[in-house]
Amino acid sequence: MSTYRELQEQIDQLRAQAEEVRMIELAGVIMEIKTKMQEYGITGADLGLMGKKRVMKPMPAAMEAIASSAPVESEATAVAEEKL
Repeated sequence: MSTYRELQEQIDQLRAQAEEVRMIELAGVIMEIKTKMQEYGITGADLGLMGKKRVMKPMPAAMEAIASSAPVESEATAVAEEKL
């Protein structure tokens, strides 16, 4: 039976191997897509990839809470320092 450490090493090796294969396959997929786009006259705009303005995503609630609490923390720190 393999040890936990040996299994983790095997997992790391398999992940590296999978990434290598992914990169090789990715090149072929991109070439195939470009060929089909050229063959059918498809543009990036046809796929919705161009011409759209990027819109900033709203700040997540957790980040808003942190951002809004920053001044409160500063005030609390000032009060604590005054007591010292």
